[in-house]
Amino acid sequence: MFKNLIITCFLGLTAIILGAFGAHALKEILSVEQLNSFETAVRYQMYHVIVLLIVNLFDGFTTKQKNTISILFFIAILLFSGSIYLIQLTQITAKLIWFITPLGGLFFIIGWLLMIVIFAKKMNKN
Repeated sequence: MFKNLIITCFLGLTAIILGAFGAHALKEILSVEQLNSFETAVRYQMYHVIVLLIVNLFDGFTTKQKNTISILFFIAILLFSGSIYLIQLTQITAKLIWFITPLGGLFFIIGWLLMIVIFAKKMNKN
């Protein structure tokens, strides 16, 4: 569990750093559209950091469930936000890695669906 929390805190730290970098250093470099895309990546990363903190501190999930949800969201952040960062900060074009961002989105969706299934099963037991 602590490994998940350490990774989550690292992802939160990088979201803050990247958000500040985007707001200050990239304002003059990126177009408005590129900056909006970059901010979307930061926002999705931070949203899921908050969810990961809740998931890993919530007693209603088993350790296995916490680990599975965490892995899904870690992969999702890496693929979704990471691909957007790459596209906006490097010479890599979206045409080269177009499939990575939606794949990350799919991992977010699977993580949320897994939580729905877990909660529905718990609801049916009560």
